[in-house]
Amino acid sequence: MPDTSVKDQIRKLVELQKIDIEVFKLRKSLKEKPSIIENLKQEFEDKKEKLKNLEEKYKTILVKRKEIELELKGKEDEIAKANAQLSQLKTNKEYTAKISEIENLKADKSISEDKILASYDEADAAGAEIEEEKKNVDQQEKEFLAQKKVLEDEIKVMDDQIKVKESQRKQKLEGVDPNYLNRYEKILNHRDGFAIAPVVNNNICGGCYMNVTSQNINVIKIGQELFQCEFCTRILYIEEDL
Repeated sequence: MPDTSVKDQIRKLVELQKIDIEVFKLRKSLKEKPSIIENLKQEFEDKKEKLKNLEEKYKTILVKRKEIELELKGKEDEIAKANAQLSQLKTNKEYTAKISEIENLKADKSISEDKILASYDEADAAGAEIEEEKKNVDQQEKEFLAQKKVLEDEIKVMDDQIKVKESQRKQKLEGVDPNYLNRYEKILNHRDGFAIAPVVNNNICGGCYMNVTSQNINVIKIGQELFQCEFCTRILYIEEDL
């Protein structure tokens, strides 16, 4: 193939590369969007889960209080029964034992009353925390939906941009040798959308920044065939020679 033909093919591939890099960047960004949305959703779900746990805690406090109130009622009934039995006792020993029993029951009753009072304070604190968390959840939901809308709009815009770029790419393919295109696209798929690179600073691959030997520089300059970097396999060209 004549020298100018190879250089002409390289020029076409360089133009194609400009579009492919943009498409690669768009696709990469597009691929990240769903996971960003999912992370935002998870943050919102975590907030809702926290609120749910607080509400469960509040219910547990109320159930526990009800149980203590039933225990208290039982203690009061036992005290009333024990007091009623006092008049029926015949000996001081029996009387003293019953009084002791009543005092113990009253002590237990006092403990239950303290627990009930404490549960009211606990319920008030839990209720206040729930109200605060409800506000947080409402705010988080608004923020999540707003951010989700922005990201979904960005996805649509990027989808449209990719379609435009793909249309432009088809036009750029005109006149590209199928064999060269095949080599180019194989490299493209393995090198993050960057398949063809200039030689920079006279002897450095512009893709991987490894040294290009003088002998290989001469091969590139002669331009009778596509030359690939020995390290990264990208097609190399000398910009000023095109």
